[in-house]
Amino acid sequence: MQQKTTTACTECHEARIILQQRLSKAAWTKEVDKMIKWGAVVDANDHDALIDYLSTNFSVDQPPYQPPRSAPVANNKPSSK
Repeated sequence: MQQKTTTACTECHEARIILQQRLSKAAWTKEVDKMIKWGAVVDANDHDALIDYLSTNFSVDQPPYQPPRSAPVANNKPSSK
């Protein structure tokens, strides 16, 4: 279901939008149904499994999303000393 979720959801927005969510099963159901109305392509046979996947992996019981830290950008400007 991870691949199907990625395919369906990242057509319109970044995966980070999903990763940041911590929703109940009822809230994920409402969200998925809303996205389908807005054009997300989700096979009817995958609807319930998609909601199960999201509500298991991105539930209110999961720890908050921690974005990956990027390395600091080096300052390549010449020193004015």
